[in-house]
Amino acid sequence: MAPTTEAPQTVEWQGRQVPVWPMRTINYSLLLSQDPDEVEKVTKACLEDGYFQLDLNGIDGRRMLEDREEVLRLMHRFFSAPLEAKNEYGLIDSHLGYEPVGNRTGAFGAGTRDGYEMLKVSRDEIQQGSPRVPSPIKNSDDLRVLEHAIGSCNTVTKVILSALSTGMGLTGAARFENSHRNDRPSTTTLSMMHYLPANETGQHKIGHQKHTDISSLTLLFSDQWGLQIRPPGECGAREMGFVAPRPGCAFVHVGDSLRFASGMRFQSCIHRVVPFDPAEHRYSIAYFLRAEDDTMFQDSEGRWVTAKEWHDQKFKAFTDPPVWQAMAPKSMILGGMVEDGADDPVPIVPADLVKGAAKETAVEA
Repeated sequence: MAPTTEAPQTVEWQGRQVPVWPMRTINYSLLLSQDPDEVEKVTKACLEDGYFQLDLNGIDGRRMLEDREEVLRLMHRFFSAPLEAKNEYGLIDSHLGYEPVGNRTGAFGAGTRDGYEMLKVSRDEIQQGSPRVPSPIKNSDDLRVLEHAIGSCNTVTKVILSALSTGMGLTGAARFENSHRNDRPSTTTLSMMHYLPANETGQHKIGHQKHTDISSLTLLFSDQWGLQIRPPGECGAREMGFVAPRPGCAFVHVGDSLRFASGMRFQSCIHRVVPFDPAEHRYSIAYFLRAEDDTMFQDSEGRWVTAKEWHDQKFKAFTDPPVWQAMAPKSMILGGMVEDGADDPVPIVPADLVKGAAKETAVEA
Protein backbone atom coordinates (compact mmCIF):
# COMPACT_ATOMS: atom_id res chain seq x y z
CA MET A 1 0.00 0.00 0.00
CA ALA A 2 1.28 3.49 -0.82
CA PRO A 3 1.64 5.87 2.10
CA THR A 4 -0.76 8.74 2.62
CA THR A 5 -0.32 11.89 0.57
CA GLU A 6 0.54 13.79 3.75
CA ALA A 7 4.25 13.39 3.10
CA PRO A 8 6.33 11.97 5.96
CA GLN A 9 10.01 12.82 6.27
CA THR A 10 10.94 9.27 5.30
CA VAL A 11 9.19 6.24 3.88
CA GLU A 12 10.15 2.57 3.88
CA TRP A 13 11.36 1.32 0.51
CA GLN A 14 13.47 -1.71 -0.35
CA GLY A 15 13.84 -2.51 3.34
CA ARG A 16 15.21 0.87 4.42
CA GLN A 17 14.05 4.39 5.23
CA VAL A 18 14.26 6.74 2.24
CA PRO A 19 13.72 10.53 2.35
CA VAL A 20 10.53 12.10 1.08
CA TRP A 21 11.64 15.53 -0.10
CA PRO A 22 9.28 18.50 0.26
CA MET A 23 8.19 20.49 -2.78
CA ARG A 24 7.00 24.07 -3.06
CA THR A 25 3.38 24.32 -4.17
CA ILE A 26 2.40 26.91 -6.78
CA ASN A 27 -1.23 27.97 -7.18
CA TYR A 28 -2.19 27.86 -10.86
CA SER A 29 -5.10 30.29 -10.50
CA LEU A 30 -2.83 32.91 -8.95
CA LEU A 31 -0.19 32.31 -11.61
CA LEU A 32 -2.79 32.72 -14.35
CA SER A 33 -3.61 36.12 -12.85
CA GLN A 34 0.11 36.99 -12.79
CA ASP A 35 -0.13 37.54 -9.04
CA PRO A 36 3.21 39.19 -8.16
CA ASP A 37 3.82 37.05 -5.08
CA GLU A 38 3.08 33.82 -6.96
CA VAL A 39 5.29 34.90 -9.88
CA GLU A 40 8.12 35.51 -7.44
CA LYS A 41 7.45 32.17 -5.77
CA VAL A 42 7.56 30.12 -8.99
CA THR A 43 10.68 31.96 -10.17
CA LYS A 44 12.42 31.22 -6.88
CA ALA A 45 11.41 27.55 -7.15
CA CYS A 46 13.08 27.30 -10.58
CA LEU A 47 16.18 29.19 -9.48
CA GLU A 48 16.72 27.17 -6.31
CA ASP A 49 15.10 23.77 -6.88
CA GLY A 50 14.22 23.14 -10.53
CA TYR A 51 10.86 21.60 -9.62
CA PHE A 52 7.57 22.29 -7.85
CA GLN A 53 4.01 21.02 -7.48
CA LEU A 54 1.33 22.90 -9.38
CA ASP A 55 -2.04 23.07 -7.63
CA LEU A 56 -4.75 22.79 -10.29
CA ASN A 57 -7.69 22.57 -7.90
CA GLY A 58 -10.25 25.25 -8.68
CA ILE A 59 -12.08 26.50 -11.73
CA ASP A 60 -8.98 27.46 -13.74
CA GLY A 61 -7.30 24.06 -13.51
CA ARG A 62 -10.37 21.83 -13.46
CA ARG A 63 -10.43 21.33 -17.24
CA MET A 64 -6.83 20.09 -17.13
CA LEU A 65 -7.68 17.58 -14.39
CA GLU A 66 -10.71 16.35 -16.34
CA ASP A 67 -8.61 15.95 -19.50
CA ARG A 68 -6.09 13.98 -17.47
CA GLU A 69 -8.77 11.52 -16.34
CA GLU A 70 -9.87 11.03 -19.95
CA VAL A 71 -6.28 10.30 -21.00
CA LEU A 72 -5.89 7.77 -18.18
CA ARG A 73 -8.95 5.87 -19.40
CA LEU A 74 -7.54 5.93 -22.94
CA MET A 75 -4.18 4.64 -21.64
CA HIS A 76 -5.73 1.69 -19.84
CA ARG A 77 -7.40 0.59 -23.07
CA PHE A 78 -4.37 1.22 -25.26
CA PHE A 79 -1.80 -0.55 -23.10
CA SER A 80 -4.13 -3.57 -22.78
CA ALA A 81 -4.06 -4.04 -26.57
CA PRO A 82 -1.84 -6.70 -28.21
CA LEU A 83 1.78 -5.66 -28.76
CA GLU A 84 1.51 -5.83 -32.55
CA ALA A 85 -1.37 -3.36 -32.48
CA LYS A 86 0.37 -0.94 -30.11
CA ASN A 87 3.54 -1.18 -32.18
CA GLU A 88 1.77 -0.57 -35.49
CA TYR A 89 4.13 2.28 -36.44
CA GLY A 90 6.94 1.58 -33.98
CA LEU A 91 9.09 4.51 -32.92
CA ILE A 92 8.55 6.91 -35.82
CA ASP A 93 10.87 9.59 -34.46
CA SER A 94 12.55 10.20 -31.13
CA HIS A 95 9.55 12.24 -29.95
CA LEU A 96 6.82 10.26 -31.67
CA GLY A 97 5.56 6.67 -31.59
CA TYR A 98 5.55 3.60 -29.38
CA GLU A 99 8.42 2.20 -27.31
CA PRO A 100 8.02 -1.31 -25.88
CA VAL A 101 9.46 -2.38 -22.53
CA GLY A 102 13.24 -2.69 -22.27
CA ASN A 103 14.49 -0.12 -24.79
CA ARG A 104 16.48 1.97 -22.31
CA THR A 105 18.77 1.63 -19.30
CA GLY A 106 16.86 0.99 -16.08
CA ALA A 107 16.76 2.93 -12.82
CA PHE A 108 19.71 1.13 -11.27
CA GLY A 109 22.33 1.60 -13.95
CA ALA A 110 24.26 -0.79 -16.17
CA GLY A 111 22.71 -4.21 -16.38
CA THR A 112 19.17 -3.04 -15.70
CA ARG A 113 16.62 -2.14 -18.32
CA ASP A 114 13.57 0.08 -18.09
CA GLY A 115 10.33 -1.56 -17.00
CA TYR A 116 7.87 0.60 -18.90
CA GLU A 117 6.24 0.98 -22.29
CA MET A 118 5.45 4.40 -23.70
CA LEU A 119 3.33 6.07 -26.35
CA LYS A 120 4.38 9.53 -27.53
CA VAL A 121 2.05 11.82 -29.46
CA SER A 122 3.40 14.89 -31.26
CA ARG A 123 1.68 18.21 -30.55
CA ASP A 124 2.57 19.39 -34.07
CA GLU A 125 0.84 16.38 -35.66
CA ILE A 126 -2.28 16.80 -33.51
CA GLN A 127 -2.39 20.49 -34.42
CA GLN A 128 -2.05 19.68 -38.13
CA GLY A 129 -4.83 17.08 -37.89
CA SER A 130 -2.72 14.19 -39.15
CA PRO A 131 -1.44 12.28 -36.10
CA ARG A 132 0.27 8.93 -36.61
CA VAL A 133 -1.46 7.13 -33.75
CA PRO A 134 -1.80 3.32 -33.48
CA SER A 135 -5.17 1.85 -34.47
CA PRO A 136 -6.36 0.90 -30.94
CA ILE A 137 -6.95 4.60 -30.23
CA LYS A 138 -7.19 6.01 -33.75
CA ASN A 139 -10.84 7.00 -33.65
CA SER A 140 -12.48 10.38 -33.45
CA ASP A 141 -13.32 10.17 -29.74
CA ASP A 142 -9.80 9.20 -28.69
CA LEU A 143 -8.19 11.77 -30.97
CA ARG A 144 -10.44 14.39 -29.41
CA VAL A 145 -9.26 13.31 -25.95
CA LEU A 146 -5.63 13.68 -27.03
CA GLU A 147 -6.30 17.06 -28.66
CA HIS A 148 -8.00 18.41 -25.53
CA ALA A 149 -5.24 17.14 -23.24
CA ILE A 150 -2.46 18.59 -25.37
CA GLY A 151 -4.30 21.90 -25.60
CA SER A 152 -4.76 22.05 -21.82
CA CYS A 153 -1.15 21.08 -21.12
CA ASN A 154 0.11 23.63 -23.62
CA THR A 155 -1.92 26.40 -21.98
CA VAL A 156 -0.76 25.48 -18.47
CA THR A 157 2.92 25.30 -19.39
CA LYS A 158 2.75 28.56 -21.38
CA VAL A 159 1.25 30.30 -18.34
CA ILE A 160 4.20 29.06 -16.26
CA LEU A 161 6.68 30.10 -18.96
CA SER A 162 5.18 33.59 -19.15
CA ALA A 163 5.34 33.96 -15.36
CA LEU A 164 9.00 32.94 -15.39
CA SER A 165 9.77 35.52 -18.09
CA THR A 166 8.17 38.18 -15.92
CA GLY A 167 9.92 36.91 -12.82
CA MET A 168 13.30 37.10 -14.57
CA GLY A 169 12.59 40.62 -15.85
CA LEU A 170 12.59 39.61 -19.52
CA THR A 171 10.91 41.79 -22.14
CA GLY A 172 10.12 41.66 -25.85
CA ALA A 173 11.83 38.99 -27.92
CA ALA A 174 13.89 37.85 -24.93
CA ARG A 175 10.84 36.40 -23.15
CA PHE A 176 10.91 32.60 -22.98
CA GLU A 177 7.53 32.14 -24.67
CA ASN A 178 8.85 33.78 -27.86
CA SER A 179 10.91 30.64 -28.56
CA HIS A 180 7.88 28.40 -27.90
CA ARG A 181 5.40 29.64 -30.50
CA ASN A 182 2.59 27.28 -31.47
CA ASP A 183 3.01 27.73 -35.21
CA ARG A 184 6.71 26.78 -35.30
CA PRO A 185 7.97 23.16 -35.48
CA SER A 186 9.10 21.61 -32.21
CA THR A 187 9.46 18.20 -30.57
CA THR A 188 6.80 19.04 -27.96
CA THR A 189 5.21 15.74 -26.97
CA LEU A 190 2.51 14.17 -24.83
CA SER A 191 4.00 10.96 -23.43
CA MET A 192 1.95 8.23 -21.79
CA MET A 193 3.90 5.70 -19.70
CA HIS A 194 2.87 2.32 -18.31
CA TYR A 195 5.23 0.77 -15.74
CA LEU A 196 4.60 -2.95 -15.54
CA PRO A 197 4.74 -5.08 -12.36
CA ALA A 198 8.15 -6.60 -11.69
CA ASN A 199 6.79 -10.14 -11.88
CA GLU A 200 5.83 -9.46 -15.51
CA THR A 201 9.00 -7.72 -16.68
CA GLY A 202 11.58 -9.57 -14.59
CA GLN A 203 13.97 -8.16 -12.01
CA HIS A 204 16.36 -6.78 -14.60
CA LYS A 205 13.71 -4.50 -16.16
CA ILE A 206 13.03 -1.90 -13.48
CA GLY A 207 12.17 1.78 -13.56
CA HIS A 208 13.42 4.81 -15.45
CA GLN A 209 17.07 5.83 -15.24
CA LYS A 210 18.33 8.96 -13.50
CA HIS A 211 18.28 11.96 -15.85
CA THR A 212 17.23 15.52 -16.49
CA ASP A 213 14.53 16.18 -19.07
CA ILE A 214 15.24 17.40 -22.60
CA SER A 215 12.27 19.75 -22.33
CA SER A 216 11.91 23.37 -21.31
CA LEU A 217 9.15 22.43 -18.87
CA THR A 218 7.71 19.02 -18.01
CA LEU A 219 4.13 18.79 -16.69
CA LEU A 220 3.85 15.37 -15.04
CA PHE A 221 0.77 13.61 -13.66
CA SER A 222 0.78 10.48 -11.52
CA ASP A 223 -1.27 9.53 -8.48
CA GLN A 224 1.10 6.69 -7.67
CA TRP A 225 4.39 6.80 -5.80
CA GLY A 226 7.62 6.12 -7.70
CA LEU A 227 9.09 9.50 -8.70
CA GLN A 228 12.40 10.23 -6.97
CA ILE A 229 14.38 13.48 -7.15
CA ARG A 230 17.78 14.70 -6.01
CA PRO A 231 17.70 18.24 -4.59
CA PRO A 232 20.27 20.49 -6.30
CA GLY A 233 22.75 23.16 -5.25
CA GLU A 234 23.97 23.06 -1.67
CA CYS A 235 21.72 20.06 -1.10
CA GLY A 236 23.39 18.09 -3.90
CA ALA A 237 24.93 15.58 -1.51
CA ARG A 238 21.46 14.39 -0.51
CA GLU A 239 20.43 10.98 -1.75
CA MET A 240 17.61 10.27 -4.14
CA GLY A 241 14.27 10.56 -2.34
CA PHE A 242 10.59 10.29 -3.16
CA VAL A 243 8.12 13.11 -3.65
CA ALA A 244 4.52 12.55 -2.57
CA PRO A 245 1.69 12.84 -5.10
CA ARG A 246 -1.10 15.19 -4.06
CA PRO A 247 -4.70 15.15 -5.35
CA GLY A 248 -5.35 17.80 -7.98
CA CYS A 249 -1.66 18.61 -8.40
CA ALA A 250 0.92 18.05 -11.12
CA PHE A 251 4.69 17.86 -10.80
CA VAL A 252 6.57 20.46 -12.87
CA HIS A 253 10.23 20.00 -13.77
CA VAL A 254 12.62 22.49 -15.35
CA GLY A 255 14.36 20.79 -18.27
CA ASP A 256 17.68 21.36 -19.98
CA SER A 257 16.46 23.82 -22.63
CA LEU A 258 15.02 26.29 -20.14
CA ARG A 259 18.09 25.99 -17.93
CA PHE A 260 20.28 26.81 -20.92
CA ALA A 261 17.97 29.67 -21.97
CA SER A 262 18.24 31.14 -18.46
CA GLY A 263 22.03 31.25 -18.73
CA MET A 264 22.28 28.29 -16.28
CA ARG A 265 20.48 30.28 -13.58
CA PHE A 266 17.58 27.84 -13.38
CA GLN A 267 18.18 24.40 -11.94
CA SER A 268 17.25 21.31 -13.96
CA CYS A 269 15.55 18.51 -12.05
CA ILE A 270 17.57 15.30 -11.58
CA HIS A 271 15.05 12.50 -11.17
CA ARG A 272 14.26 8.86 -11.85
CA VAL A 273 11.27 6.52 -11.48
CA VAL A 274 11.49 3.33 -9.42
CA PRO A 275 8.91 0.68 -8.48
CA PHE A 276 7.47 1.65 -5.09
CA ASP A 277 5.03 -1.25 -5.12
CA PRO A 278 6.56 -3.93 -7.42
CA ALA A 279 3.15 -5.60 -7.83
CA GLU A 280 1.26 -2.61 -9.26
CA HIS A 281 0.72 -1.25 -12.73
CA ARG A 282 1.84 2.40 -12.61
CA TYR A 283 0.59 5.01 -15.09
CA SER A 284 1.94 8.51 -15.66
CA ILE A 285 1.33 11.28 -18.19
CA ALA A 286 4.05 13.76 -19.11
CA TYR A 287 3.76 16.80 -21.35
CA PHE A 288 7.18 17.89 -22.56
CA LEU A 289 7.05 21.52 -23.68
CA ARG A 290 10.08 22.06 -25.89
CA ALA A 291 11.53 25.06 -27.67
CA GLU A 292 11.13 25.59 -31.40
CA ASP A 293 13.45 23.28 -33.35
CA ASP A 294 15.73 26.07 -34.60
CA THR A 295 16.09 27.83 -31.22
CA MET A 296 19.78 28.32 -30.45
CA PHE A 297 21.25 28.08 -26.97
CA GLN A 298 24.59 27.40 -25.33
CA ASP A 299 24.76 24.10 -23.46
CA SER A 300 26.69 23.36 -20.27
CA GLU A 301 29.87 22.61 -22.28
CA GLY A 302 29.73 25.94 -24.10
CA ARG A 303 28.55 24.48 -27.42
CA TRP A 304 25.97 26.34 -29.47
CA VAL A 305 23.27 23.87 -30.47
CA THR A 306 19.69 24.05 -31.67
CA ALA A 307 16.87 22.69 -29.55
CA LYS A 308 16.35 19.90 -32.11
CA GLU A 309 20.04 18.96 -32.10
CA TRP A 310 20.10 18.77 -28.30
CA HIS A 311 16.91 16.69 -28.28
CA ASP A 312 18.25 14.17 -30.80
CA GLN A 313 21.68 13.88 -29.17
CA LYS A 314 20.26 13.34 -25.70
CA PHE A 315 17.63 10.87 -26.89
CA LYS A 316 20.40 8.82 -28.52
CA ALA A 317 22.27 8.84 -25.21
CA PHE A 318 19.15 7.52 -23.43
CA THR A 319 18.92 4.55 -25.79
CA ASP A 320 22.67 3.81 -26.09
CA PRO A 321 24.03 0.64 -24.42
CA PRO A 322 25.16 1.30 -20.81
CA VAL A 323 28.85 0.98 -21.72
CA TRP A 324 28.49 3.87 -24.19
CA GLN A 325 26.50 5.91 -21.69
CA ALA A 326 29.32 5.48 -19.18
CA MET A 327 31.75 7.02 -21.67
CA ALA A 328 29.50 9.97 -22.49
CA PRO A 329 29.91 13.25 -20.58
CA LYS A 330 27.52 13.68 -17.67
CA SER A 331 26.42 16.90 -19.29
CA MET A 332 24.32 14.81 -21.67
CA ILE A 333 22.24 12.58 -19.37
CA LEU A 334 22.22 15.10 -16.49
CA GLY A 335 22.20 18.27 -18.60
CA GLY A 336 25.38 19.49 -16.92
CA MET A 337 23.86 19.45 -13.44
CA VAL A 338 26.45 18.71 -10.76
CA GLU A 339 25.65 16.09 -8.14
CA ASP A 340 27.49 14.67 -5.19
CA GLY A 341 26.82 11.51 -3.21
CA ALA A 342 25.52 8.02 -3.92
CA ASP A 343 22.08 7.35 -5.36
CA ASP A 344 21.55 4.30 -3.18
CA PRO A 345 23.66 4.18 0.01
CA VAL A 346 22.61 0.56 0.50
CA PRO A 347 22.96 -1.67 -2.60
CA ILE A 348 19.55 -2.81 -3.81
CA VAL A 349 20.51 -4.70 -6.97
CA PRO A 350 21.60 -8.30 -6.28
CA ALA A 351 25.24 -9.09 -7.06
CA ASP A 352 24.31 -11.98 -9.34
CA LEU A 353 22.17 -9.61 -11.40
CA VAL A 354 25.06 -7.17 -11.77
CA LYS A 355 27.42 -9.94 -12.92
CA GLY A 356 24.90 -11.18 -15.43
CA ALA A 357 24.28 -7.64 -16.61
CA ALA A 358 27.98 -7.04 -17.19
CA LYS A 359 28.05 -9.98 -19.59
CA GLU A 360 24.90 -8.69 -21.31
CA THR A 361 26.42 -5.21 -21.66
CA ALA A 362 29.61 -6.65 -23.18
CA VAL A 363 27.53 -8.48 -25.79
CA GLU A 364 25.58 -5.30 -26.61
CA ALA A 365 28.76 -3.32 -27.03
